[in-house]
Amino acid sequence: MDSIYIVIVVVLLVLATLDLVVGVANDAVNFLNSSIGSKVAPLWVILTVASVGVILGSFFSTGMMEIARSGVFYPEKFTFASIMMLFLAVMITDVILLDVFNTFGLPTSTTVSLIFELLGAAVAVSLVTIWQNNEVVDLAQYINTGKALKIISGIFVSVLISFTVGSVVMYISRIIFSFNYHKSFQYVGAIWGGIALTAIAYFAILKGLKSTTLISKASMQYLDEHTAIILLYTFLGMTGLMAILQHLFKVKILKVIILSGTAALALSFAGNDLVNFIGVFMAGLSSYQFAGEFVAQGGNIDNLYMGRLSEAVNVDWRFLLGSGIVMILALWFNKKSRTVTKTEVNLSRQGEGLEQFSSTGASRSLVRNALNIGRFVHYITPQKVKDFIESRFKPLEKKEPNSPSFDLIRASVNLTVAALLISLGTSLKLPLSTTYVTFMVAMGSSLADRAWGRESAVYRITGVLTVISGWFLTAAAAFTASATVAFLLMYGGVYAIIGLLILVVFLIIQFTMVHKKRVAKEDAKETTFTIKNESDLINVCSNEMEEAIETTIRIYRETLDGLFNENRKKLNFLHKEADMLYRKYKNRRHYEVVPTLKRLESTPVEVGQFYIQVIDYFYEISKSLKVMTESSFKYINDNHEGFSAEQISDLTRLSEQVIEVASDFISMIQSWDYSRFDNLLEKRHLIADYYAQATRNQIKRAKSKDSGTRNSILFLSLLNETKIIALQSSNLMKSQKRLVRMKQ
Repeated sequence: MDSIYIVIVVVLLVLATLDLVVGVANDAVNFLNSSIGSKVAPLWVILTVASVGVILGSFFSTGMMEIARSGVFYPEKFTFASIMMLFLAVMITDVILLDVFNTFGLPTSTTVSLIFELLGAAVAVSLVTIWQNNEVVDLAQYINTGKALKIISGIFVSVLISFTVGSVVMYISRIIFSFNYHKSFQYVGAIWGGIALTAIAYFAILKGLKSTTLISKASMQYLDEHTAIILLYTFLGMTGLMAILQHLFKVKILKVIILSGTAALALSFAGNDLVNFIGVFMAGLSSYQFAGEFVAQGGNIDNLYMGRLSEAVNVDWRFLLGSGIVMILALWFNKKSRTVTKTEVNLSRQGEGLEQFSSTGASRSLVRNALNIGRFVHYITPQKVKDFIESRFKPLEKKEPNSPSFDLIRASVNLTVAALLISLGTSLKLPLSTTYVTFMVAMGSSLADRAWGRESAVYRITGVLTVISGWFLTAAAAFTASATVAFLLMYGGVYAIIGLLILVVFLIIQFTMVHKKRVAKEDAKETTFTIKNESDLINVCSNEMEEAIETTIRIYRETLDGLFNENRKKLNFLHKEADMLYRKYKNRRHYEVVPTLKRLESTPVEVGQFYIQVIDYFYEISKSLKVMTESSFKYINDNHEGFSAEQISDLTRLSEQVIEVASDFISMIQSWDYSRFDNLLEKRHLIADYYAQATRNQIKRAKSKDSGTRNSILFLSLLNETKIIALQSSNLMKSQKRLVRMKQ
C-alpha cells in the first residue's frame, strides 16, 4: 500500500488534535457561561468541575462516531483513495473554520460545521468520481440526503424553541423569586434545587450514558422502562438533600446546582461532541486498517470500496483518554475560549457597560415593534397585576464594579432549561446543537429578566443576530470550503496536501496574531471600568492623554510626509490607524464616560466636568486626524498631482509649530509641571498667524491657476483640520491642567 496513506493518517491525527483545541475554545461557552457569568466560584474551581465532566464524558463518546463515517453519505460508494481525501478535506476545513470563529469571539456549532463539511466534501468527491467514471447517476446515490436534512432541520428548529422556553421559564422564575430572592428561597429553595438537579441528573444519564458501552443494554433498557419512577425518587431524594444542606449546614444550594449543571453539560459536550473533533480521524484510521487487511489478502486497493465503515464502532479507550486530556489542557490554557465565553456573557449581562456590538436597522426595527407590543400589553393589564409584576422585577439598589453579570437564579435557569431541552431532543431522537440550545436559552432568559433595557436592547439584539447569522454562515462556509478543499485534493494529490497544510499553519499563526490584537483592543476599551476613585481617574486620564497625543503627533507628521512623497501605501496604513483611534474615542465618549462617572459618586462635579471635556476634545482631535488621513489617501490613490514646493513649505511651517506645542505639553504631563503653560498659549497665536498666511497664499495660487481645484480643496482642508487640531489641543491642555490641579 502506498506510503502516502500512512502520512494522511498521521496528518489526520495532528489535525484532530488541533481540532480538539479550537473546538474546545468554541464549545466551552456551552458549559462555562452560566458559572462564569454568575461568578458562582473562583475560575479555577469552575474549570476543575468542568474538567471532571470532560474527562468522564470522553469515555462516553463511542456511540456518536457513526456520524463521521456514514451519517451524511453512503461509504460503500467511495473507494479507499477517495474516502481518505474526503476525510482530509473535512479536517482541514474544520480546523480553519472553527479558529476563525474563535478569533472573533463568536460561538458556533461544531456539530453543524462537521455535518456541512462532510456534506460538502462528499458532494465534491462524488462529483469527481462520477466525472472520472463517465457515469450517468443521481448524486443522491452517494449522499444520504434524508438523514442530512433531518439533522439540519432538527438543529435549526431548536433555535426558536430554546429562546422561547428560556424566556418563559425565566419570567416565571423571576416572578417567584424576584431579584431579592434570598428570603423567598429559604422556603422553596429545596424544591427548586430538587427540580433542577433532577433535570440535570436526567440529562447526564440520558445524554451521557445512553450511547456508551460502559453500561449494559439490559441496564439501559431498565432505565428506559422505569424513567418516570426513577425521576420521582430522584426528585424526592434531591429535594431532601437540598433541604438538609440549606437549613442544617447553611450551604448555598444554588451554587451546588450551578456547579452540578456545569459538570453535566461538560460531560455531555465531551460525550457527544467529541465525534466532531476526532470522529473523522477515527474513520480515517479505520479505513486505513480495513485497506491494510484487504491488501494483505491479495486485494487491489484501487478496487476497495468502504462499505465496512457502516459497521459498529469500538473506539480504543486510549484515544478517548488522550482526547479528554487535550480538551482539558485547551480548556485551561487556550485564551480564545475566554473570548467566546465573554461574548455570550456580555450579551446576557444585567446592567450597563461597554456594548460589543453597534445598532443596525434590523435591531432597531425589532425593538420598536417590541415596544409597541409592550405598550399594548401594558394598556390591557390590570393595574394591580402590573404593580405586582414590577415589584418582582425591581432590581437591587446598587451593583459593585466587579459584581456578577447576572445572579444565581438566572444561571440555574440557564443550565436547567438547557439540560431539559437537550434531554427531550435526545429522547425524541432529534439531533440538537448544544451551542445553539445553550446560547438561545441564555439569550431568552436575559430578555425575560429585563437585561435588555432601552439603553442596551438594540446593541444586544444586534449581537444575537450577528451570532445567529454566523451560524448560517457556518453552514454555507463549511459546505463551500470543504467542497473546494476536496476538489483541490482530488485533482492536486500530494502537491495539494502539502500546499493546504502550509496554508493551515499560516492561517493559524495569522489568526493568533489577530486575536491578540483584538484582546488588546478590548482591554484598552475597558480601561476606564477599573477606575475606582478620583485619583485613579486623573492618573488614567493623564497616562492616556500622553499616549494619545504622541500617537496623534506621529500620525499627523507621517501623513504629511506620505502626502509630500506621494506614498500611497503609507497613507492607507495611516488612514486605518487614525480610524481606529477615532473609533476608540467615539466608543469612550458614547459608552464609557457616563458609567465611569456613575461609579464615582463622591467625586466633585468639577472633576467629572473636566473629565468629560478631556474626552470630548480628544474625540474632536481624532475626528480631524481621521479626515486628514482619509482625504490625503484618496487624493494620492486617485493619482492627482502632488503638492508644489510652496504648498509643502506652508504646511511644514504650520505643522512644525503644532508638533512643537504638542511635544511641550507631553513634557508637562510627564513631569506634572504646568508652570510653562502660558508659553504654550502664546504659541497658539503664532499657529493662528501661520494658518491665516497659508490660507492667503493658497487663495492666490488658486486665482492664478497655479493650483488645481482638487489640489486646492485638499490643501485648504488640511489647513482647516490642522487649525481644529490646534484649537482642540489647546482646550484639551487647559482641561487636563485643571484636572491635575484638582489632585494636587
